[in-house]
Amino acid sequence: MSTPQHPAPQAAAPAWQAGQPGPGYAAPGGHPGYTSPIPVVRTHLGHALASEWTKIRSVRSTMWTLGVFVLLVVGIGLLTSLLVAANTTEDDLSGENPLSFGFFGLLLGSMCLITLGVMTTASEYGTGMIRTTMVACPSRGRVLAAKGIVFFSVAFVVTLVSAGIIALVDVGLFTDAREPSGSEWLKGTVGVSLYMALLGLLSLAVGSVIRHSAGAITIMIALVLAPLVIALFMFSSSLEDLRQALFEYSIPNQLSVFYSNSLTESGPSGWDPLWIALGVTAAAFAAAFTLLEKRDV
Repeated sequence: MSTPQHPAPQAAAPAWQAGQPGPGYAAPGGHPGYTSPIPVVRTHLGHALASEWTKIRSVRSTMWTLGVFVLLVVGIGLLTSLLVAANTTEDDLSGENPLSFGFFGLLLGSMCLITLGVMTTASEYGTGMIRTTMVACPSRGRVLAAKGIVFFSVAFVVTLVSAGIIALVDVGLFTDAREPSGSEWLKGTVGVSLYMALLGLLSLAVGSVIRHSAGAITIMIALVLAPLVIALFMFSSSLEDLRQALFEYSIPNQLSVFYSNSLTESGPSGWDPLWIALGVTAAAFAAAFTLLEKRDV
């Protein structure tokens, strides 16, 4: 005969199944509620800066873009210097500013900073991540300000290091050229780095206004190249004043002013290009802030 099978006793139901409040939930009858161990603090600009710094350094395309920028500035600058050194004599270099040979690499490298500046804002709209960003930080102006501060700092430091390297190489290579003055050193390193960072910051503002990566990049490349190209084909004497203005205020000419190699005898000089870039960038950011508050995300 088989022994009778008795069902095993069931374990007591968990507290949450029995309807009893767990330790993390408030219960009726005056029991204490849940207290989070994470301190609740009011968010500020520092949190937004930390978030944007994490974003810009963790995206692989940022490293690639900045790497190409350094390669262009240092590589093209060094190649230009070697070609000039191999095809000039001591008399040809007499009175020349050796820092000016870094201009060509910086002009090409500006395309990288333009692209990176646009992608810093426009890419979030393209992928939809901007919604997550705005949920985490509803203050839209704070988000845009944090993006601008982080990008400007990165662009300035990378440009300063690259321009400083090629400047030191040029001064050591062209021993027959004159020794740059302190003012020329300042303009050829810090000044041109500030200008390039402002150009990238302008691209960031345009990306925020347009909200489309390809469109904003096209606008910025046109802003850099179109005035100079258009001026080259203005042969009519009636357009001479406009042609002259396009030459004087084109971005390549403003960039060359930092090396005292302007395309024209008149127009911006000294630190004028930096103030022009600062004014245009401030106006673009004002427009970006205004539209950001009025538009839907």
